[in-house]
Amino acid sequence: MSIFSTVADFLKPAPPLDRSLRQALDRVAELVDPLLKIAPGFEKHLSGPVEHALGYCEGLVAALPGPIDINRKAFADDPLVHALFATAADIDQMLGRSQAVRDFLAEPCSWESEYFYAMFAARRQQKRQLGIAQQGDVIRNDVPQTVLFFSGQTLVEPSCQLDNTRQGLRCKALESLLHTFHAHVQALRDAREGLRSNVSAERAHVAILRGTSGGRELEVGTRHLAELDAKLRHTAESLMPDQLLAALADYLKSPEAALHLAPVSITVDRQGVVSDEKNGDTNVHTLNFPELTARDRRLHLAMIARISRDEAREAVAMVRDQQHRFMLI
Repeated sequence: MSIFSTVADFLKPAPPLDRSLRQALDRVAELVDPLLKIAPGFEKHLSGPVEHALGYCEGLVAALPGPIDINRKAFADDPLVHALFATAADIDQMLGRSQAVRDFLAEPCSWESEYFYAMFAARRQQKRQLGIAQQGDVIRNDVPQTVLFFSGQTLVEPSCQLDNTRQGLRCKALESLLHTFHAHVQALRDAREGLRSNVSAERAHVAILRGTSGGRELEVGTRHLAELDAKLRHTAESLMPDQLLAALADYLKSPEAALHLAPVSITVDRQGVVSDEKNGDTNVHTLNFPELTARDRRLHLAMIARISRDEAREAVAMVRDQQHRFMLI
């Protein structure tokens, strides 16, 4: 290749960004800091890391198990669904109280299919109790037991089309990453304001000491003021657009720490009592599911659920009737 060809290739305009990448970059500016978009090198520095984060989010959503039916029949037949709810009636309560489900059923698109899909999430909980257990041929009372149960059951991104649900979840995964970084930026801003106040107070204190020949105390105060000034400069520099761009790029290249799935395997009986082994007992099952760690750092079981539209509509009507009667009472 001649030097002229090399120069010509160098001077060619950069190819236009992919539509999904362009939209993701817009979300970065919107959720992290609008001023980032006007910073020099915004697209140049972030296009690659954002593309990497998009791929990571796609893989994360693809790793969710399912679709898994969640209904009264599944509560009776599927050990995992049975463990997720205390009673079959709790499934109706979850559906009826879900604002996402209510909003979805109010849309004409909810009639496209008799089923819809959504991400089901719940928090795994455990409690200790004394119960009855068989040990060999002897049934004993007051045996220490660990009981598994779940709370905060919720549905996210309901849609009649599974692909639409997965696409919505990919967008939410990216938004979760961006919200986490925004929280980091906000913490830096709060720290900067706190340091400004501390520097101002310490500067006033040092001025008073100088007027009274503070001696050793003046020396300590001056040194402390210098340390505060250095921390303030460092924090202020980290909030400069170029520094934020570099930090955000590094963060998006390694999103695993902020958002990831971890496999969980736990053996329980039909009452939720945790067991070390199955021992051939047909009432004992090993549950396998992933737990999602997101920006609130709490663990949530996560999977794709399939819900009957008609059952969801009946559940919403039932809960509304319960709420209406409660208000009348």
